[in-house]
Amino acid sequence: MQNEQQFVSRLYERLDTLREQAEAAVQASFTQVGKGIQARLERDVLAAERTERLSALNSVESGLCFGRIDFADGIRHHIGRIGIRQDDPDRTPLAVDWRAPVARPFYLATGHSPMGLRRRRHLTTVGRTVTALHDEVLDLTDAVRTGHEDPRGDAVLLAALGAARTGRMADIVQTIQAEQDEIIRAPHRGVLVVEGGPGTGKTAVALHRAAYLLYAYREQLARRAVLIVGPNPAFLGYIGEVLPSLGETGVLLSTVGELFPGVSATGTDSPGAAAVKGRAGMADVLARVLRDRQTVPDPALPIQHERETLLLERAVAEDARHCARQTRLPHNLARAHFGRFVLDALTAQLADRLGADPYDGENFLGPEEVEQLGRELNDNPAVHAAIDAYWPYLTPQQLVGDFLADPVQLPDADAELVRRTGGDWTVGDIPLLDEAAELLGEDDRAARAAAARERGEQVAYAQGVLELSYGSRSFEFEDGESEVLTAHDLIDAERFADRHEETDRRSAAERAAADRTWAFGHIIVDEAQELSAMAWRLLMRRCPTRSLTLVGDPAQTGDPAGCDSWRQILDPYVGDRWSHVRLGVNYRTPAEIMELAAGVARAADPSYEPPRSVRSTGVRPRVCVTDDLVRTVAEAASLETPDDGRLAVIAPRALHEALAGKLPGVLAGEEPDLTQPVVLLEPRQAKGLEFDSVIVVEPALIVSSSARGASDLYVALTRATRSLAVVHTGGLPEGLVE
Repeated sequence: MQNEQQFVSRLYERLDTLREQAEAAVQASFTQVGKGIQARLERDVLAAERTERLSALNSVESGLCFGRIDFADGIRHHIGRIGIRQDDPDRTPLAVDWRAPVARPFYLATGHSPMGLRRRRHLTTVGRTVTALHDEVLDLTDAVRTGHEDPRGDAVLLAALGAARTGRMADIVQTIQAEQDEIIRAPHRGVLVVEGGPGTGKTAVALHRAAYLLYAYREQLARRAVLIVGPNPAFLGYIGEVLPSLGETGVLLSTVGELFPGVSATGTDSPGAAAVKGRAGMADVLARVLRDRQTVPDPALPIQHERETLLLERAVAEDARHCARQTRLPHNLARAHFGRFVLDALTAQLADRLGADPYDGENFLGPEEVEQLGRELNDNPAVHAAIDAYWPYLTPQQLVGDFLADPVQLPDADAELVRRTGGDWTVGDIPLLDEAAELLGEDDRAARAAAARERGEQVAYAQGVLELSYGSRSFEFEDGESEVLTAHDLIDAERFADRHEETDRRSAAERAAADRTWAFGHIIVDEAQELSAMAWRLLMRRCPTRSLTLVGDPAQTGDPAGCDSWRQILDPYVGDRWSHVRLGVNYRTPAEIMELAAGVARAADPSYEPPRSVRSTGVRPRVCVTDDLVRTVAEAASLETPDDGRLAVIAPRALHEALAGKLPGVLAGEEPDLTQPVVLLEPRQAKGLEFDSVIVVEPALIVSSSARGASDLYVALTRATRSLAVVHTGGLPEGLVE
């Protein structure tokens, strides 16, 4: 113990030194004066790299070193959350990064296959203090004993599983199991589906996979960033500290509702509306909506130009529309072709009128005069009003908002479900907005022209500064030659302007969050079964390489627009070119609770096999019937709230207002703070989360609240790590027995 304590102290001393060096390097990179554009660029790159390194060092303060492996040949390695090297010429490792190949035996070695190990040691620390050691002897011929041997080899795992929850997910880097390690280290190319029932560690595996990919493929992924998609904001807050604790801060965590920059999805759809909006056929519906906005006059539109009244006839507009559509450009980009055709037709019409010879009918206007007429027509607001009327410039918000206000392209029953005038955008609207953005495109010619003008002004200003500097300062060669270097010889106006432009110092993840067209290097989707077909269209656009990890369980699908199988999700994009692995061990839910929950799952699917629980508490769930629901839940909460953990009350949304007033520190309708001792959730908010104790309220109402209510109840019943209580006022749903 003393030797390990000394080593950990030395390791943290080195960490403090590295952190001080990184802080000094970051400060120096921002105060250094670059000599020329290349030096400036190199400085900014160094600043970003040093800042990222400093963030990593600051994030792994707790539990920096958690293991040691002793090989039979005498080599020994300590395993840490990040790699730390000594300050010597050989850069000798003090702690090996858990993702390094040499660390794999820490996770994979067994007595049957020791992988060259003599001993594996787990270190438990509190801050910088070693509090416990657990040794696993893998070479049974080794007679050396330390007094810290763990006969079963699972004391650290069981301690982690039984520890009180804090409202934030902890990393599992110290207890990764062999089946999980294989998934974490799988190649990043292609699509990997990780399926597993409640408590199998799917989310933890996904997060550690993100950390591993950024370590193993940093050059490819750091520039493009990794996107992790979660089911709701509470879930993202719950997992938000895992990757920083592993030294990775360059990952974008987002819900689908946050993936359209500039739009916040704060509204809520009815289950029926969500199902309609999520259908793959909505892509064709929006395409038809857009084509309906590309109209023509019937029979003609008069356009006043000075003393002439020109006519934009239906046939001309139809030809212009056909010409624009033939370009196969997005609507807003094709608009220029429509407008040009209309303008040319009106110009020819005006030229025929003004230039016709009354005696022989010939037109005596030359090309220059006709071109001048076209310029005059182009300055006529009435002409542009006509173009806007029949081929308008549209934003995604305009197109989708107008469609929702009057969804005539849908069957009557579906139209009634989605019809909405104004109001907040919903999560189901975000894929529609993204689809609309693809159909519309963005005509950025005006923005590019403005940028070019601004750039020209910057260069002109720089040129003026250089002109003033001419003769005021020069550099003669040391040998006294007559040649003299002026400022013009050292830098031209273009580069001088470059040096004074603002540099974008945002991380790749920050830039990706603001750019709808960003292509990520890898995407990880948790609770992937919940996403609609339209949401998958959005995500696939953001990953053209199809490098994805999908994590979920079709048996827990609760969203009305969710998918029932992985094949349903992936066939349109990759066919059968995807891999599938299943996690079968439940680390979270005690066997007694899992037995109760499995009855609900089997009622919906008799063939369903739940994951095998690794532990039993001996405490069976309590099922209570009452005629005073609110009082009974409040009493149960006072009994079930652990002194050192978290309690979740999971109830249908309709009951939240009544329950909130009787639960300490709980307010109905607010985003739950998972760090509070007691939280009130609806079943879908609880997806992916875990609590020490759980009270499930009115399970029959949960089942009847949606078409996938049985899945919602199954999720609610499997969130507890210690105890479960079910409170109801009437009958129980099928499969749930007292």
